[in-house]
Amino acid sequence: MDNVLYVGLSRQMVLQHEIEVIANNVANVDTTGFKVEALMVQTDPEKVKSGSAGSPLNNSVNFPLDAGVVRDFSQGELKRTGGDFDVGIQGDGFFKVQTAAGERYTRDGAFTLDDQGRIVTASGDPVQGDGGDIILDPKKGPPSISADGTVSQQGQTVGKIALVNFDSLSALTKQGGGLFSNDTNLQPIAATGKIRQGVLEQSNVQPILQITRLIQVSRAYENVSQMMDQNGQLSTNAIDRLGKLSSN
Repeated sequence: MDNVLYVGLSRQMVLQHEIEVIANNVANVDTTGFKVEALMVQTDPEKVKSGSAGSPLNNSVNFPLDAGVVRDFSQGELKRTGGDFDVGIQGDGFFKVQTAAGERYTRDGAFTLDDQGRIVTASGDPVQGDGGDIILDPKKGPPSISADGTVSQQGQTVGKIALVNFDSLSALTKQGGGLFSNDTNLQPIAATGKIRQGVLEQSNVQPILQITRLIQVSRAYENVSQMMDQNGQLSTNAIDRLGKLSSN
């Protein structure tokens, strides 16, 4: 198999992954707090060792490589729901939640109350305040949540929703379910965002842009396939001609 086919296969693998990333974006267009993702691509130059002096085969061949997925953490639209436990972040920051696997961070503020009176995520993970779990008294009615995260019932403060951020968002690793983990030595810092009660942050995916990109990538994949087929046909024709010359 020659270099054209190697490069073609490398490019197809990258394009296939990009299609998967775009499809995931489209699938999460209505997911609360979802952040759009994009595939990074880099090239890995390899020196071809075969060929005579001055031949193009002595030049470097650039193989496309998947360099990972990046996320756009820009603000999504805040949509009013009127829910007592629905909260959205206006600006930077993440809610802090405690899971069985450890501390996690999220922009999904679709919270509720569990049977212990704790404010929890849709998965049942306790939302963390400055002093740990935030526990309410269901008999005192719905809470009031201020812009700085202070939670109160009947005029009495019962807790404060923690809002944290990081100097570099590259510290966050996606864990699924709208959660991120911090797998670095970076420590969370206080966020400058504000909390809005009765709203939820929508996904920042722009469907038209994603569908357009999906069409572009699909066409690129088809073009690479055609190039590889044409190269294979040229090789076959060359071998046939050499065979005929040898037999004459």
